[in-house]
Amino acid sequence: MVVQKKVIVITDGDEYARKTLDYLAGEIGGTSLSYLSDNPTHVSPSEVKHAIYNTSKDPVYVLIDDAGIPGVGAGEKILLELVDDPKIEIIGVIAVAAHTKNTEWSRFTFAIDHYGELIPYGVDKQGVRLPEIGRINGDTVYSLDQLDLPIIIAIGDIGKMQGKDDIKKGSPITRKAIEIILERGGLT
Repeated sequence: MVVQKKVIVITDGDEYARKTLDYLAGEIGGTSLSYLSDNPTHVSPSEVKHAIYNTSKDPVYVLIDDAGIPGVGAGEKILLELVDDPKIEIIGVIAVAAHTKNTEWSRFTFAIDHYGELIPYGVDKQGVRLPEIGRINGDTVYSLDQLDLPIIIAIGDIGKMQGKDDIKKGSPITRKAIEIILERGGLT
Protein backbone atom coordinates (compact mmCIF):
# COMPACT_ATOMS: atom_id res chain seq x y z
CA MET A 1 0.00 0.00 0.00
CA VAL A 2 1.35 3.42 -1.00
CA VAL A 3 1.41 6.03 1.76
CA GLN A 4 0.14 9.22 0.20
CA LYS A 5 1.45 12.67 1.03
CA LYS A 6 -1.40 15.01 2.02
CA VAL A 7 -1.23 18.21 -0.02
CA ILE A 8 -3.03 21.54 0.12
CA VAL A 9 -2.71 23.52 -3.11
CA ILE A 10 -2.75 27.32 -2.95
CA THR A 11 -3.33 29.21 -6.21
CA ASP A 12 -1.00 32.10 -5.39
CA GLY A 13 2.77 32.34 -5.37
CA ASP A 14 3.70 35.95 -4.70
CA GLU A 15 5.84 37.18 -1.80
CA TYR A 16 2.86 37.73 0.52
CA ALA A 17 1.57 34.21 -0.09
CA ARG A 18 5.03 32.70 0.46
CA LYS A 19 5.56 34.50 3.77
CA THR A 20 2.02 33.71 4.93
CA LEU A 21 2.29 29.98 4.17
CA ASP A 22 5.71 29.73 5.81
CA TYR A 23 4.29 31.41 8.90
CA LEU A 24 1.14 29.27 9.02
CA ALA A 25 3.06 26.02 8.45
CA GLY A 26 5.06 26.92 11.56
CA GLU A 27 1.91 27.72 13.51
CA ILE A 28 -0.44 24.96 12.35
CA GLY A 29 2.06 22.33 11.25
CA GLY A 30 3.07 20.85 7.95
CA THR A 31 5.64 21.74 5.34
CA SER A 32 5.56 24.83 3.14
CA LEU A 33 7.15 24.47 -0.28
CA SER A 34 7.07 28.24 -0.73
CA TYR A 35 10.70 28.23 -1.85
CA LEU A 36 9.48 26.61 -5.09
CA SER A 37 6.82 29.24 -5.74
CA ASP A 38 7.00 32.33 -7.88
CA ASN A 39 4.70 34.63 -9.79
CA PRO A 40 4.47 32.96 -12.29
CA THR A 41 5.60 29.49 -11.26
CA HIS A 42 8.92 28.52 -12.89
CA VAL A 43 9.64 25.05 -11.47
CA SER A 44 8.66 21.86 -13.22
CA PRO A 45 6.00 19.42 -12.03
CA SER A 46 8.71 16.81 -11.41
CA GLU A 47 10.63 19.23 -9.14
CA VAL A 48 7.50 19.86 -7.09
CA LYS A 49 6.66 16.16 -6.84
CA HIS A 50 10.23 15.32 -5.76
CA ALA A 51 10.03 18.01 -3.05
CA ILE A 52 6.67 16.65 -1.83
CA TYR A 53 8.02 13.08 -1.63
CA ASN A 54 10.93 14.29 0.51
CA THR A 55 8.92 16.19 3.13
CA SER A 56 8.66 14.82 6.63
CA LYS A 57 5.47 16.57 7.79
CA ASP A 58 1.98 16.63 6.31
CA PRO A 59 0.18 18.58 5.09
CA VAL A 60 2.42 19.90 2.34
CA TYR A 61 1.52 23.39 1.15
CA VAL A 62 2.13 23.79 -2.59
CA LEU A 63 1.84 27.29 -4.05
CA ILE A 64 1.15 27.58 -7.77
CA ASP A 65 0.64 30.72 -9.81
CA ASP A 66 -0.01 31.39 -13.50
CA ALA A 67 0.32 35.21 -13.17
CA GLY A 68 -2.54 35.82 -15.56
CA ILE A 69 -1.44 33.43 -18.30
CA PRO A 70 -4.66 32.27 -20.00
CA GLY A 71 -5.56 28.60 -20.12
CA VAL A 72 -3.37 25.96 -18.52
CA GLY A 73 -0.26 27.79 -17.33
CA ALA A 74 2.79 26.50 -15.48
CA GLY A 75 1.03 26.42 -12.10
CA GLU A 76 -1.91 24.45 -13.43
CA LYS A 77 0.38 21.96 -15.17
CA ILE A 78 1.77 21.19 -11.72
CA LEU A 79 -1.74 20.79 -10.32
CA LEU A 80 -2.73 18.39 -13.09
CA GLU A 81 0.34 16.22 -12.48
CA LEU A 82 -0.21 16.19 -8.70
CA VAL A 83 -3.80 15.02 -9.15
CA ASP A 84 -2.62 12.06 -11.25
CA ASP A 85 0.16 10.99 -8.86
CA PRO A 86 -0.76 7.93 -6.74
CA LYS A 87 1.72 9.01 -4.03
CA ILE A 88 -0.07 12.34 -3.52
CA GLU A 89 -3.52 13.11 -2.14
CA ILE A 90 -4.77 16.67 -2.60
CA ILE A 91 -6.98 17.20 0.44
CA GLY A 92 -8.05 20.69 -0.60
CA VAL A 93 -7.40 23.80 -2.63
CA ILE A 94 -7.36 27.44 -1.59
CA ALA A 95 -8.47 29.32 -4.71
CA VAL A 96 -7.25 32.90 -4.58
CA ALA A 97 -9.20 35.63 -6.32
CA ALA A 98 -7.45 37.84 -8.84
CA HIS A 99 -8.17 40.66 -11.24
CA THR A 100 -7.60 38.77 -14.44
CA LYS A 101 -7.83 40.13 -17.96
CA ASN A 102 -9.07 36.84 -19.33
CA THR A 103 -11.58 36.33 -16.50
CA GLU A 104 -10.95 32.66 -15.85
CA TRP A 105 -13.24 31.34 -13.19
CA SER A 106 -14.03 28.23 -11.20
CA ARG A 107 -16.69 26.88 -8.94
CA PHE A 108 -15.84 26.39 -5.28
CA THR A 109 -17.23 24.66 -2.21
CA PHE A 110 -17.61 27.94 -0.31
CA ALA A 111 -15.75 31.21 0.18
CA ILE A 112 -14.38 33.03 3.19
CA ASP A 113 -14.82 36.78 3.01
CA HIS A 114 -12.52 39.40 4.54
CA TYR A 115 -14.53 39.27 7.76
CA GLY A 116 -13.77 35.56 8.12
CA GLU A 117 -17.36 34.53 7.34
CA LEU A 118 -18.18 31.43 5.29
CA ILE A 119 -20.35 32.49 2.36
CA PRO A 120 -21.75 30.92 -0.84
CA TYR A 121 -20.85 34.01 -2.88
CA GLY A 122 -17.61 34.67 -4.71
CA VAL A 123 -15.10 37.16 -3.33
CA ASP A 124 -12.80 39.62 -5.02
CA LYS A 125 -9.10 40.20 -4.42
CA GLN A 126 -9.93 42.19 -1.28
CA GLY A 127 -12.12 39.41 0.11
CA VAL A 128 -15.25 41.47 -0.50
CA ARG A 129 -18.38 39.49 -1.34
CA LEU A 130 -19.46 39.50 -4.98
CA PRO A 131 -23.06 39.10 -6.18
CA GLU A 132 -22.44 35.83 -8.02
CA ILE A 133 -22.96 32.56 -6.13
CA GLY A 134 -20.40 29.79 -6.33
CA ARG A 135 -17.86 31.30 -8.76
CA ILE A 136 -14.46 32.89 -8.29
CA ASN A 137 -12.32 34.72 -10.84
CA GLY A 138 -8.64 33.97 -10.67
CA ASP A 139 -5.59 33.38 -12.79
CA THR A 140 -4.77 29.85 -11.65
CA VAL A 141 -8.26 28.38 -11.38
CA TYR A 142 -8.90 27.29 -14.98
CA SER A 143 -8.52 23.53 -14.32
CA LEU A 144 -10.22 23.28 -10.92
CA ASP A 145 -13.68 22.54 -12.37
CA GLN A 146 -12.31 19.64 -14.38
CA LEU A 147 -10.81 17.84 -11.39
CA ASP A 148 -12.31 15.71 -8.64
CA LEU A 149 -11.11 17.70 -5.63
CA PRO A 150 -12.61 17.21 -2.16
CA ILE A 151 -12.87 20.89 -1.20
CA ILE A 152 -12.12 24.23 -2.85
CA ILE A 153 -12.21 27.31 -0.64
CA ALA A 154 -12.24 30.72 -2.32
CA ILE A 155 -10.55 33.65 -0.58
CA GLY A 156 -9.16 37.07 -1.45
CA ASP A 157 -5.49 37.85 -1.90
CA ILE A 158 -3.44 35.97 0.72
CA GLY A 159 -1.73 38.13 3.32
CA LYS A 160 -3.55 41.24 2.12
CA MET A 161 -7.32 41.83 1.89
CA GLN A 162 -7.03 45.45 3.04
CA GLY A 163 -4.82 44.32 5.94
CA LYS A 164 -7.39 41.87 7.29
CA ASP A 165 -5.22 38.84 6.43
CA ASP A 166 -1.95 40.50 7.44
CA ILE A 167 0.66 38.19 8.92
CA LYS A 168 0.94 40.59 11.90
CA LYS A 169 -2.68 39.65 12.68
CA GLY A 170 -1.94 35.93 12.26
CA SER A 171 -3.34 35.74 8.70
CA PRO A 172 -6.77 34.73 10.07
CA ILE A 173 -8.56 34.21 6.74
CA THR A 174 -5.91 31.97 5.22
CA ARG A 175 -5.56 30.17 8.58
CA LYS A 176 -9.29 29.49 8.68
CA ALA A 177 -9.23 28.06 5.14
CA ILE A 178 -6.36 25.73 6.05
CA GLU A 179 -8.01 24.62 9.30
CA ILE A 180 -11.26 23.77 7.49
CA ILE A 181 -9.38 21.74 4.87
CA LEU A 182 -7.45 19.92 7.60
CA GLU A 183 -10.64 19.17 9.50
CA ARG A 184 -12.39 17.84 6.40
CA GLY A 185 -9.28 15.90 5.39
CA GLY A 186 -9.11 14.17 8.79
CA LEU A 187 -5.81 15.75 9.85
CA THR A 188 -7.00 17.56 12.98
